[in-house]
Amino acid sequence: MTITITAFERSPDRGNGLARDMRVRWALEEAGQPYDVRLVSFKTMKEPAHLALHPFGQIPTYEEGDLALFESGAIVLHIAERHGGLLPNDANARARAIMWMFAALNTVEPPVFERALANILERDEPWYEQRLRVLEKDIRKRLDGLSHHLGDADWLDGAFSAGDLLMVTVLRRLQSSDMLEEYPNISAYVARGEARSAYKRAFDAQLAVFTAASTG
Repeated sequence: MTITITAFERSPDRGNGLARDMRVRWALEEAGQPYDVRLVSFKTMKEPAHLALHPFGQIPTYEEGDLALFESGAIVLHIAERHGGLLPNDANARARAIMWMFAALNTVEPPVFERALANILERDEPWYEQRLRVLEKDIRKRLDGLSHHLGDADWLDGAFSAGDLLMVTVLRRLQSSDMLEEYPNISAYVARGEARSAYKRAFDAQLAVFTAASTG
């Protein structure tokens, strides 16, 4: 059964690999699984057919046979559990990898994403500078902990896992700032993720969509 995911027809990230379908694309590439992509517009995302797949009208979604999923973390976990390469075989190591998946999405991503939104939506507001300071203070607390744990290791817990995949996609949102430069080991960690051949294939596939939409 062919896997089908949804992605933005015209991604607001301008092909930079920040939209959340990138996580799913990367996971499928790491797992060596072919997939189709159904592109959706912002209008389509609010229509009944898409809302039946994703009740909050967002992307990505995942369809395989009679299984339909939403939420990028849940989709990546499903792929990782079904196919090799993203979760360790050892039960304890597997549990820790899943722990890092939750840490990426529940602990690190919220202030990082809020900062990105504030830069877009609140830049002209009188409270912008104060809000940015609060968010960046929260982000640095998380980066401090992450940097201390990572040390000089290549990955979060031994071999590359779905925890690293999600963490790298979250941290990439900070590349437009100078925050990652304050943590050389985290900056190098992100670069290792981006250097993986599966990441490059996923990135190129998402960029191709933006390029086609821009020139079409």
